[in-house]
Order: sequence, then structure tokens, then C-alpha cells
Amino acid sequence: MKEGRAGLRGHVARKRFGQNFLVAPGIIRKIVDAIGPRAGDTVVEIGPGLGALTEPLLERIDHLHVVEIDRDLIARLASRFPPERLTIHEGDALEFDFRALKGGGPLKIAGNLPYNISSPLLFHMVAYAPLVHDMHFMLQKEVVDRMVAEPGSKDFGRLSVMLQYHYYMERMFVVPPGAFNPAPKVDSAIVRMIPRMTGPKIDAGALGIPGISLRGQVTAKDPTLFARVVTAAFSQRRKMLRNTLREFINETDLAALGIAPTARAEDIAVADYVRLANTLADLARR
Repeated sequence: MKEGRAGLRGHVARKRFGQNFLVAPGIIRKIVDAIGPRAGDTVVEIGPGLGALTEPLLERIDHLHVVEIDRDLIARLASRFPPERLTIHEGDALEFDFRALKGGGPLKIAGNLPYNISSPLLFHMVAYAPLVHDMHFMLQKEVVDRMVAEPGSKDFGRLSVMLQYHYYMERMFVVPPGAFNPAPKVDSAIVRMIPRMTGPKIDAGALGIPGISLRGQVTAKDPTLFARVVTAAFSQRRKMLRNTLREFINETDLAALGIAPTARAEDIAVADYVRLANTLADLARR
């Protein structure tokens, strides 16, 4: 049963923090089941808000870390959960160093990410991919669609390439506006992110995607150069790669790599960007 506005317990949602509080018990259960917290896991929740996910997570594990910026919500959480069960890290998730929480067990990060900082926060989290077991985030559906988009689609962009290089991603299910208080004007969706290079071996069949491999992907020899190439390619989406990548490679060499100079940024796959960046890195070392 969905709670009414009284479910906010007197707290006024703050637009500057992008606050929309999850209040639908059925959706909450599905999210916690997807996260699948187990004894020995280090679980971190970004933006716990009023504790909609916090409480059911603590029903499955002994201790939980949360990162929250709103001092009013921090006070509420501190009064509701004892410190031996809940560690509250006050501050902006965009500036938080998740390395400090990495222990001996799997590190799992989850949360209902504020719409207003979702893309910057996702790029921030890329730095922690080697340390993380998995991530489960609720985001605006439009953002999730971009994250999981395939080459050739209008949603495929810089965010798609950079995240798909680091993670296998699965859009799990859509969350309607009515699941929140206040209700946003758009649909949300849950995305699962598993690091490709260091993530766990998973049962591909269980995910319904036969043949997927999270390991063995070609690595960018120079990650900074790789990021620069991707950024340049998508800087002017309507232009051809022979124009957007002119400062990196000429048209003839681009064609020699099997990449059509007349293609646009959204037309080539993540692996093509890695091959291109690695070729450029090799040339720079000569």
C-alpha cells in the first residue's frame, strides 16, 4: 500500500537535492531482492532519504553504510537506527571516497540517485569499478535507457560507451511515478551494474542473456586517451568521425582500422573505440 504525504513524517522534499522518496512496499521489496545483501557484504546506500530501503536492507545484514547530504534526514536516520547497525557518512556522494569502505568482503553500492546529479555521479563511480562487486541504482528511465543503449540507436552516447566499457549493465524493471512521494513527472528504472574486468563470474543463463562474458574484454592501454577519443567523437554527434576525430587520426588510417570515416559516433561499438584508442596509444609510443 502506498503511503500518503504523511509518510514523509513532516519532512519537506528539497528540490535542490532532487528528493523523491520511494514509498511503494512492493517496489522496495523487488529492489532489495535485486541487491541481494548477504552476511559478509559491505553494503553502501547512496541517498537513504527516509530509510525506505535502509530498513529492509538491515533486516538482511548486520551493518549498513549510508551517504547522505541532507542534515535533517541524517538526524532522522541517527535517531531511528543505532550506530552499531548504521554508519552515516555526511556529505556529497559526488565527493565521497568509496575506497575507504572496501573491506574483505564484496562491496555493494545501491541507491535511489537524485535525478539532478545522476550522470556526474555515474562518471564518479567509474573510478571505483575495480573495487566493487556490483551496483544497483534507481535512475530516471531515460538515463538508464542511455546507459544500456546499443550502437546505432539515438540513445547511444558518451555515457553508454564509458559505462559499458567498465560494466555489464542490465535494465531490470521500470518504476512508475506513483511509487514516489512526491511523484516525479517521469518513469524511473532499476539498473544493475557489474564490473567487467574485476566483477564476479556470473551465470549468464540466469540473467537470460546466453553467452555473455564479463571477462576478457580488451583493455584500453591509455584510459585517459580512450576517454578523450570518446569525448571528441560525441562532441558533435551530427558530424562524421573523420571530422570529430581529425585531431587524433586521418581518414585513411581510420578506414584501415575497419571504421568507416563517414560513420557517426553512435554507429560504432565500444570495442571499436578501444581498438582506436589503443592504436593511437601505440603510435604515440613510437
